[in-house]
Amino acid sequence: MAEMNMLQAINQALDLAMAQDDNVVCLGEDVGHFGGVFRATSQLQEKYGQNRCFNTPLTEQGIIGFANGMAALGLKPVAEIQFADYIYPAFDQIVNETAKYRYRSGNEFNVGGLVIRTPYGGGIAGGHYHSQSPEAYFAHTPGLKVVIPRNPAQAKGLLLGAIACPDPVLFMEPKRLYRASVGEVDEAYYELPLGEAEIIQAGTDVTVLAWGAQMEVVAKAVALAEQEGVSCELIDLRSILPWDQATVIDSVLKTGRLVVSHEAPLTGGFAGEIAATVQQHCFLYLESPIARVCGLDTPYPLALEKEYMADHLKVFTAIVDACNF
Repeated sequence: MAEMNMLQAINQALDLAMAQDDNVVCLGEDVGHFGGVFRATSQLQEKYGQNRCFNTPLTEQGIIGFANGMAALGLKPVAEIQFADYIYPAFDQIVNETAKYRYRSGNEFNVGGLVIRTPYGGGIAGGHYHSQSPEAYFAHTPGLKVVIPRNPAQAKGLLLGAIACPDPVLFMEPKRLYRASVGEVDEAYYELPLGEAEIIQAGTDVTVLAWGAQMEVVAKAVALAEQEGVSCELIDLRSILPWDQATVIDSVLKTGRLVVSHEAPLTGGFAGEIAATVQQHCFLYLESPIARVCGLDTPYPLALEKEYMADHLKVFTAIVDACNF
């Protein structure tokens, strides 16, 4: 075990994957000698050479197009989109090519092993072009997996699991935690399962659900609620697509209440999908309406970032309201 931040854990995961399998390659804008804008790929080009860790032109559509072709020929490309806000030019490649390779060919060819890494989310005073959380756009796309870690140990295990996965994976990294989140990480190779939520804390009164950087926020809200005598079951969803319906439903059947929180705007956010599914299976067990605590339906603001974010006080209020309904 070693103490490291999330960037170091991601870098170590990539290093281990490249050492274990010569087919694993890293590509993206400035990922070579520079190590990427956040330095997630530092030293990988020096260690594995320019053929396995290399810069691409400044074209997101091109990066994913290159990665699709490489994966179709048996390589395992880990493609970096510098910010999730920049992923939209690559939307057609991801949604119409990456996600549909296996389906359209009847599994004659596919792009399993392709991982798209991208930093997402706010909290860094990045304004509207460096703070977006676009996971819900891709959750609407069969054929993809969408994974979001909450801390260094999770980031390493989930990224290694994504690289080993036979399906293409969009791996979204909470950028405000890159250096802020520090913890003990096993230095050996290990994979964490995709598509499985994790119950962080058991409780009986209300289920509180989030993912990525929002886990730190809701944990603070849960601590406040416990001071008021509320027993919260805290769950990290970890995978948005596919999401672990069974774990969430079982929890709500027990607690009778659900609060879901994410950074992305409320309308069309993935919390709506969760709420619809839970009420379908848990309707007669619900003690209060399902609450969504999310970002606002505006472009991500710079000056009013703190007002925009679904902070711990907003989540705490939703927990109390659910229990007092």
